[in-house]
Amino acid sequence: IGRVSACILMFAVVLQQGYSQSFVYRGQAIGWTVASQMEESVGLPGSGDTKKVWRGQAGLRYIPEIQFQAPVKKDFAFDAEISANIWGSGLYWSADSTSWEGDIRPYRAWMKFSGDQFEVRGGLQKINFGSANMLRPLMWFDQIDPRDPLQLTDGVWGILGRYYFLNNANIWVWGLIGNDQRKGWEIIPSVNNKPEFGFRVQLPIPGGELATTYHYRVADVEKVFPIPHGEKPHIREKRLALDGKFDYVVGFWFEATLTHQEIHIPELEWGHALSLGLDYTFGLGNGLNMMTEYFTFGKAEKALGGGENVHFSALSANYPFNI
Repeated sequence: IGRVSACILMFAVVLQQGYSQSFVYRGQAIGWTVASQMEESVGLPGSGDTKKVWRGQAGLRYIPEIQFQAPVKKDFAFDAEISANIWGSGLYWSADSTSWEGDIRPYRAWMKFSGDQFEVRGGLQKINFGSANMLRPLMWFDQIDPRDPLQLTDGVWGILGRYYFLNNANIWVWGLIGNDQRKGWEIIPSVNNKPEFGFRVQLPIPGGELATTYHYRVADVEKVFPIPHGEKPHIREKRLALDGKFDYVVGFWFEATLTHQEIHIPELEWGHALSLGLDYTFGLGNGLNMMTEYFTFGKAEKALGGGENVHFSALSANYPFNI
């Protein structure tokens, strides 16, 4: 709450700066409901007597959003966004068994200063990158579900800087702090007061682009595992990734990550993940897009050692209907 208040205060100060400003308020409401009829046992156990009962669930989510934009002198601009995630849901079992829950929390609260070839954004924001679409090893800071048409995800607190070269190459640099909840694929959350930092370099190549990414953080093991006597409750973690996306007749891409944790369980010290994808749009009607991805993930005692691996495959078909 304190960080959101600071963002609102700085936001209000900028509102008084002048220039040609644009101020936009909008909101997004999402509702859902589920109902089912089930057989429920009545009477003595084993009697076989049943009755039909209705059970259901209903919920509502509302995301109010305020956006502000203003030019700063001639070649620079200032942007800001503040939004909240407000939701509630109820579960109905019977006339005397109904439960409700809900929450209100910040969704986005950031400010951005940008020029023609750079931008610096600080606050609660979404940070995501990579080439894969469904099964993403580079899902480090978001939890976007590919089946969600709204692409909702919680943000992270930090500062992100990006610089864009004239040949479409770009560099990302970030620093995060105060994120003590699991992000992306994390099993062990980060230590709340320890900074995280990393960078990403994307380069254009003939027919596509290639990128490498690095991230460092300190994980809070004692929140998840019991700590043996003499072992450290906090461990350092380093991540390295390589990904690329290409278009030669068909579109194809890959993401590969390697993670090292200084953990006291040797078989969990190294982690690796790989995703391979392919898509093609067939000239049928408005265009039928077919996409497939293969994903594998595993842990091992050595960087390139063998271990237990998990494998997934996904297939997606998308056909647009024009109105």
